[in-house]
Amino acid sequence: MRLQNYAEGQWIEGKGKGTELFHAVTGEKVAEASSEGLNFRAMADYARTVGGKKLRAMSFHERALMLKAMAKYLMDRKDEFYPISAATGATKVDSWIDIEGGIGTFYVYASKGRKELPNEPYLIEGNLENISKGGTFVGRHICVPLEGVAVHINAFNFPCWGMLEKLAPTFLAGVPAIVKPATVTSFLTEKMVKAMIESKILPEGALQLICGSAGDLLDHMTCQDVVTLTGSADTGKRLKSHPAIVEHSVRFNMEADSLNCSILAPDAAPGSEEFDLFVKEVAREMTVKAGQKCTAIRRTIVPQEMVGDVITALKKRLGDVKVGDPAVEGVKMGPLAGKSQVGDVKRNLELLKHAGEIAFGQPEDFQVVGADKGKGAFFPPVLLYCKDPLKKSEPHSVEAFGPVNTVMGYANIDEAIELARLGRGSLVGSLFTANDATAKKVVLGTAPYHGRMVILNRHCAKESTGHGSPLPHLVHGGPGRAGGGEEMGGIRGVMHYMQRTALQGSPTTLSHIGNQWMRGADRPEATRHPFRKFFEELEIGETLTTHRRTITEADIVNFAGISGDFFYAHMDDIAARTSLFEKRVAHGYFVIAAAAGLFVDPAPGPVLANYGLENLRFVKPVYIGDTIQVKLTCKQKTVKETPEGVVAWDVEVSNQNAEAVALYTILTLVKRKDA
Repeated sequence: MRLQNYAEGQWIEGKGKGTELFHAVTGEKVAEASSEGLNFRAMADYARTVGGKKLRAMSFHERALMLKAMAKYLMDRKDEFYPISAATGATKVDSWIDIEGGIGTFYVYASKGRKELPNEPYLIEGNLENISKGGTFVGRHICVPLEGVAVHINAFNFPCWGMLEKLAPTFLAGVPAIVKPATVTSFLTEKMVKAMIESKILPEGALQLICGSAGDLLDHMTCQDVVTLTGSADTGKRLKSHPAIVEHSVRFNMEADSLNCSILAPDAAPGSEEFDLFVKEVAREMTVKAGQKCTAIRRTIVPQEMVGDVITALKKRLGDVKVGDPAVEGVKMGPLAGKSQVGDVKRNLELLKHAGEIAFGQPEDFQVVGADKGKGAFFPPVLLYCKDPLKKSEPHSVEAFGPVNTVMGYANIDEAIELARLGRGSLVGSLFTANDATAKKVVLGTAPYHGRMVILNRHCAKESTGHGSPLPHLVHGGPGRAGGGEEMGGIRGVMHYMQRTALQGSPTTLSHIGNQWMRGADRPEATRHPFRKFFEELEIGETLTTHRRTITEADIVNFAGISGDFFYAHMDDIAARTSLFEKRVAHGYFVIAAAAGLFVDPAPGPVLANYGLENLRFVKPVYIGDTIQVKLTCKQKTVKETPEGVVAWDVEVSNQNAEAVALYTILTLVKRKDA
């Protein structure tokens, strides 16, 4: 079978002699892959001019709904991917992480896109910056989609997840993508991309696929493009220095394999829950995906006096792991992705043996269940022990990308931190402790060298996702050897594919550009009460200026009785005189309640409900005898898929001297005429 590339809206078989791809368990040929004959320049242009144009015309909410629809579609077809995933050597659990875990990133970004981003094609970011004395010249930031293409170069270990975790923030940002999976497992990526194209959910040109070499694609990168890589540090260095990437300052995000560590704290002694959790997690990270994870534990750092106990416990747990065909019942670890990976792991294991001895596992003498060891890409779990980890460099510089791990001892917490930092930058570290003081010290000492730190103990272990599971809500990446990049991270990940531009001008002009009223901008007085208007009738900036109300002592006393708030500043005249207020003040919450009484229109109408209040600030006290007035301004409108839209109102409560006393935003559901 010859794999197909998806380029310029067509499925195309590459020409020439393809790269042969083999079943990781049986060694049988399953496909050939070639990208020869593809016009890479045309692919990039097609993405920019066709896919990018369509995506940029969509709002964040429309893109989020697209992600949700695709996630549902792929989940409905998930059973088609599992048999193909088995050919990569994956167990059912491995496949679940790759397939359903990947689809899950689309669900997360779909949710975050609709909750945290506006229903606009762009984002107005941050607060208004006052940069002039009179407030007529202000600044703010706008984030818009880049007008290029995102080229995603992925690793062999997660053919589905590796693609989807990058596509989710890319598509949400409004940028098209060209996906280049690692060739050895590209047959699974091709199957999922075919399903995505068949769904017709994505706009034309949003997604293209290369099965094989990326050819001269990077030669055609521009300043509007993004290149991301998951793979080895050596490959990353080579691509990052590509002439086109350097010349055009192309955004380059790299997530490289790293020498991740797990630390057992001194309080987690044998017999404790934390000790048992630690041993279980280290063994799991060695065997899930046969240790072929960029986040897998490579260095196990334990108190010197517990080294023997840890090695004994790990040997017992690893001894129960059956290696073989994942289709056979009882097999807990499959093969590596291919024979070339076996050779790489063996070579690096030999280097690691210069710094330590093998405590468990024999690479040349192990049993394989249900398969021919000579034909498949099998490799057993191997545990090493390094006696002098501060003097030996290999455990901190050599990675065997497979089920290989090195145990090393430390004398004190400072030494444990030093060992963790010797990895020169890691994707993830974990710490097992029930001592919060220890946790704080280790985190502050190791955080500069890690992209993620996981602190596990009996209190969170049951619901923990574990050491090696990156989550779409949080950043996935790390400094130094780990690549210096970030992926996912919720909305942070979306920003990698957008241009942040500082805007300077009058508040009125910037309000018009961003379709969001900003303080200081014009606000024409409403000729009809805004609460009598449907969603479509409301104009950004239109303002209701209310009648006034004078605050009395009776108001304060009555509110105290209703609320139960008898704080001295409101009720004790003598104590209030010696306070920063110098005399009794009205309750802040009474002020905003009274403000609502001033601006609310009581009759039933298009405004259905107030469901939120944001950014409340009491900026000046309100005293007995002060008179308050409210300006209610339509700040922002958000269309929903429901019969109601959401309107954000700026509320400014001022006193008789026109001084602001309270500032906040309220959110209301407003009926739409056309829904």
